[in-house]
Amino acid sequence: MSFKRIYQIIYYQFLKRNYSGITAKSRVLPNFLIIGAVRCGTTSLYYDICQHPSVEKAAYDEIGFFDDNYHLGEDWYRSLFPTKKKMEKTEQNTGYAITGEDTPFYIWNNDVIKRVAEMLPNIKLISILRNPVDRAYSNYHLGIREGTEKRSFDEAIKVDMDYINSQKEKKVKLNNIDYKKSYIAKGIYSDQLKEWYNVFNKKQLCVLSTENFSNNPNETLAKVFEFLEIPNFSIKSFEKQKISDYPKMNDDTRKEISKFFSEYNEKLYQMINTKFNWNG
Repeated sequence: MSFKRIYQIIYYQFLKRNYSGITAKSRVLPNFLIIGAVRCGTTSLYYDICQHPSVEKAAYDEIGFFDDNYHLGEDWYRSLFPTKKKMEKTEQNTGYAITGEDTPFYIWNNDVIKRVAEMLPNIKLISILRNPVDRAYSNYHLGIREGTEKRSFDEAIKVDMDYINSQKEKKVKLNNIDYKKSYIAKGIYSDQLKEWYNVFNKKQLCVLSTENFSNNPNETLAKVFEFLEIPNFSIKSFEKQKISDYPKMNDDTRKEISKFFSEYNEKLYQMINTKFNWNG
């Protein structure tokens, strides 16, 4: 182990995490992960799940252990979750006790899939997906707000779609694309989820839609709680995290992107045996 890595572990686990870092080995690993997708409501879903009395939340959301922070090691990861003693107390009080985290960037990262499978082979995986047209537009406006995007939306998505089409013609796998920089590629969910289905049992994955969650939150959470094998629970106040306003998308642009995504959406529906109401 290099000196740099030793220093990072000491700094982030013990100096930054303090007591939690010192007690890492007495803490649990997660029972579930929300793996994505970006700008689809993962944070709101996570905090709604954590309102269940049998669910203990992590130190914060979007931990990013299995991608950006993997070098910090398992004990650093454990330091972000409840102690075994706390989980035992929750189980005594409610009959069940689970914990989990959400990092929406996990969904497209093949290294993450391998690492999760190695450390957490029996993990339950949740993915919430938004109409990819709306997801792309939301992601674009996030770039505008953060000052990282100067192009018009039409310019940005044209570059993305032209590149993806060129890769398709060359029969190059889309997982070679830089998902972080592509508004369009992030919405090709079938290619991303396929890699998870190739490694994990289908019963370990629960795929939701943002629209269903927004329109029928109780119904969606009931499905999630059943998947997590905990009793149903009525949430009193639903979270609305990271919501923002921006102008309506041009109708012609929406039609163009919807047409682009149509074949990919059909692949997704066949994969998960569910069809979402993403008409335009």
